Amino acid sequence: MSREEVKTAINQLLETTSEQVLQEVFDYLKSVQGKSEKTVSLSQNLRKILTEDKELLEKLAK
Repeated sequence: MSREEVKTAINQLLETTSEQVLQEVFDYLKSVQGKSEKTVSLSQNLRKILTEDKELLEKLAK
């Protein structure tokens, strides 16, 4: 997708998103602004691991 297509798709999603979610999206965008692509990529990978392995992590914590 081009940058404009992504922006349009995001705007369409934001129209039907709750205020709480909008605030979370805004906070996330602010947190990654100015960070290197490598840092953002590492953060995304960690989030993916934590999300995919949530059940396993909960079992290990017990």
